Amino acid sequence: MNFEDKMKRLEEIVLKLESGSVSVSDAIALYEEGSSLSAELTKLLSDAEQKIELITEKEEIK
Repeated sequence: MNFEDKMKRLEEIVLKLESGSVSVSDAIALYEEGSSLSAELTKLLSDAEQKIELITEKEEIK
C-alpha cells in the first residue's frame, strides 16, 4: 500500500469512528488499524523529509 492509499484508508477509518455507527469491538479494531497507519505515515513523511534535506545539502555544497 502506498502513501496515498494509506492516507485514504486512515480517512475512511476516521469517518467510521466519528459516525458512531460501529460496535465497540469494531471501533477498537479500527482504532488499532488507524494507529498503525498513522505511525507508518509519520515514518514515511519523516524519511521523505530526511531525503529532501540530504539532497538540499548536496546541492548547497556544489
